[in-house]
Amino acid sequence: MTRPFTCACLAALALLAGCERTGDPKAPPSPVARPQPGATGATANFAPNDPPGEWRRQARDYANTRFSPLDQVGVGNVARLKMAWSFSDGIPYGHEAAPLVVGDTMYVVTPYPNVAYALDLTKPGAPIKWTYQPHPDPIAVGKACCDAVNRGPTYADGKLVFTLLDGEAVAVDAKTGRPAWRTRLGEPASGMTITMSPLVVGNAVLVGNSGGEMGVRGQLTALDLSSGKEIWRGYSTGPDADVKIGADYRAPYLWLAGKDLGLSSWPGDAWKRGGGTVWGWISYDPDLNLIYEGTSNPSPRVPAQRPGDNLWSSALFARDPKTGSVHWGFQFTPHDQWDYDGVNENILIDGAIGGQTRKLLVHLDRNGYGYTLDRTTGRILVAKPFAPLNWAKGIDLATGRPIVDPDKQAKVEENVQNICPTHIGSKDWQPAAFSPRTGLIYADIFNICMDLTDHKVSYIPGTPYDGMDLTTHAGGKTNKWGEFIAWNPLTGERAWSIPENFMTMSGVLATAGDLVFYGTTDGWFRAVDARSGKVLWSQKLSSGITSQPMTYLGPDGRQYVAVVAGVGGVASQVMGQKNGFPPRGGTLYVFSIDGASPGSAPNMLTTQGSKAPGAVYNAPD
Repeated sequence: MTRPFTCACLAALALLAGCERTGDPKAPPSPVARPQPGATGATANFAPNDPPGEWRRQARDYANTRFSPLDQVGVGNVARLKMAWSFSDGIPYGHEAAPLVVGDTMYVVTPYPNVAYALDLTKPGAPIKWTYQPHPDPIAVGKACCDAVNRGPTYADGKLVFTLLDGEAVAVDAKTGRPAWRTRLGEPASGMTITMSPLVVGNAVLVGNSGGEMGVRGQLTALDLSSGKEIWRGYSTGPDADVKIGADYRAPYLWLAGKDLGLSSWPGDAWKRGGGTVWGWISYDPDLNLIYEGTSNPSPRVPAQRPGDNLWSSALFARDPKTGSVHWGFQFTPHDQWDYDGVNENILIDGAIGGQTRKLLVHLDRNGYGYTLDRTTGRILVAKPFAPLNWAKGIDLATGRPIVDPDKQAKVEENVQNICPTHIGSKDWQPAAFSPRTGLIYADIFNICMDLTDHKVSYIPGTPYDGMDLTTHAGGKTNKWGEFIAWNPLTGERAWSIPENFMTMSGVLATAGDLVFYGTTDGWFRAVDARSGKVLWSQKLSSGITSQPMTYLGPDGRQYVAVVAGVGGVASQVMGQKNGFPPRGGTLYVFSIDGASPGSAPNMLTTQGSKAPGAVYNAPD
């Protein structure tokens, strides 16, 4: 008997037949992303175009879209998501990373002590293949400003590459866990730590530093992927030679033109301990061959002690990844008085503004403005508030500078009330996502304001160089601390939003199933219709969610969605005493349709126990 064709079993013919996917969890994914212009017409380059079922870096692609082409899980069946398996690492610090999946292996790197695990996805329960324990210096825990976090590994050329809290970068063989190299970039005793996820471009491993609250000078370093040796290092402050501003530089505005602005915009030698650290996300345009790197707040956070624009803090660089040469630089918040770091992700898309299709860079800054820049020149095309703010009255598009409200400027030994947003901004490091199916940006944001008093401070190496004394409270027209929004990057307008009682501080995942996933700091993991903003599925997890959701295709051909619950970081500092705030923890949850997985078949209801555990590699203490 001839079996009839169906869309579920023959997904490869669905596009030809004109029928819709049925949501069969075993159906293969559509061809890479099925990207198509959506509501805004914006698109993106998904280079390096990894296999659609894998997740090889935290943002998945160079453009920082966090978009997956998988669509087995969609608006029609997401309500059937159930937990397939889980993995606990036993670490009490804040979890801010996504796992990676390459082939049949999942890779997890924990917060301090930054243990790396390889999990076997072909076996029930994903047992451990190998473990690497780097034993970083414990002094770094006391130097980290905002918890002993890590924002995850990256995979390249057979290596798992990640950073250690004590100022090192490491690479291990992804198949065996054997150490390949380990490079020290700074000393934790000085206040320098590293929490960021590296990005690999060509043979360059790009790693930045943390420690702006300790008076650490910001830097981005390129290491050789094969050896770990330094290729170049570009600083955020100081003379042009240190910053790597030279003949390639083109200023987007007149006030950003001139010699040694990273020195002359500071009093005396304050630039030497001026912050501008590089602990956020780096994106890459392979066509322009430019990386985009944000810098943190100036140091000390007391503005009275550092008159001037304080370049290049709270800023953005476009650099050549091979040499570090700066092609343009832009400062979001000149003379930052409120701790509005510029480290948030830069999402690279293409779209039409003013009747012209342009290469765009979308940046939702901590200062509350959503910027859309021309990424070839650094000039602003759109700059509008995406959350309640009052520190500025607008952005002057002719100059690129904010119009600061004098009543909301920080003052020494004087309390200034109701400055919006607070010191962690309208959005912190938690990365947004872009869907080419709608052309929208999706982001977790805050509605938080502060009452601020500054106190002058003295610099002592390795100790806080801060001076901000503040209290926080919910802002806006409601008492909601968080919100999830869809943002039109071509017009600077919201498409829809979902208010949340607690801070929303997870990363965001967008998929070809027209879904977006996000988490809340009180532990709710949600799936939302990307077009309408309707919540389609929610699951309460054991701890708050400050990590980044991801999705992958298992060896069984099934789509899984994964996220780590383990609240910490600045979320615990701001909301840790609120009623209903969850305890810490560290558990990876993996979901599938109906909870099916290789371990859920009838013959797996009992097991014969695991085989001998995988290799454990211990670095010297």
